[in-house]
Amino acid sequence: MLTKRQNFEEVMKGGQPDRFVQQYEAFHIVLGNPINDINPQLGGPRIVNKWGVTKEWPAGTPGAFPVHTPETIVVKDIEHWRDYVHAPNPKFPESAWEPWIEQYEKIDRNEEYALHFIAPGVFEQCHYLCEIKNCMMYFITNPDEMHELIKYITEWELELAEQYCTYLHPDGVFQNDDWGSQISTFMSPDMFDEFYLDAYKQIYGYYIDHGAPMIVHHSDSYAATLVPEMIEMGIKVWQGVMTTNDVPALIAKYGPQITFMGAIDSGVIDTPDWSREVIEREVRRACEECGKLYFVPCGSQGLAMSTFPEVYGITSEMIDKVSKEMF
Repeated sequence: MLTKRQNFEEVMKGGQPDRFVQQYEAFHIVLGNPINDINPQLGGPRIVNKWGVTKEWPAGTPGAFPVHTPETIVVKDIEHWRDYVHAPNPKFPESAWEPWIEQYEKIDRNEEYALHFIAPGVFEQCHYLCEIKNCMMYFITNPDEMHELIKYITEWELELAEQYCTYLHPDGVFQNDDWGSQISTFMSPDMFDEFYLDAYKQIYGYYIDHGAPMIVHHSDSYAATLVPEMIEMGIKVWQGVMTTNDVPALIAKYGPQITFMGAIDSGVIDTPDWSREVIEREVRRACEECGKLYFVPCGSQGLAMSTFPEVYGITSEMIDKVSKEMF
């Protein structure tokens, strides 16, 4: 029997997996760094992180969100964004990384990929700082300033990547950065290419060139039109791919170049009235439609969790059940 990691590798290369991958089972995702030690807790009070962004995690929601009011928006004037945006220092001595170094030393890398969690990504950082509607308008009204802001964030991400690779030596990264709604990307591919493609190529390229090539990008959204960009920037796995993307068609077209992880919409299975019957139905549909190669059945939510705690485990249980029937 293949290890979890070996089985995942067979799926990715179009080989001979002996079962479906159960969601995140092949990933050991390590959270945090010495910078983001200020994070909101589920149902807890608002916090202000080291970028100056106000965030909270309301009960019953899948994750933390920025809070944007006239008082809390960081960039109050895009033409003078440098007066408002002050990145935290990404450089720390090895001693500051010891808690994470200890975590990595305990990972069995024959069994799991050791991935470091990164959030927000460059796009999300922009709208965290500017507010989403302002951010989208600035691409049109203030493109020069947005290019400058993206360059500033990218250079900071590259400095942090150097720290990760120097002290932690991950197999890759798990990046959270949503690029669209359920039905559309937030910008056209041409606009995405103009503002963001090079930034992600630099960041992901750094990890690839420094021994961390397993790039897993989370975007639980529509992003089918950006798959060529994902491949160009070095993404190995798109996690969070929703059914609105026509996942079987994407697998047929791009499968050998990228693996799709999702096709089970968390908004359908992870609800207050969740049921085993609905979870099994969605798991079975996803596995039968998408097949055994270049595909990992998984809830669309980022990380190995669910809003309603029982749902994640039952989803994995149903994947195992269908796997025994299909393999």
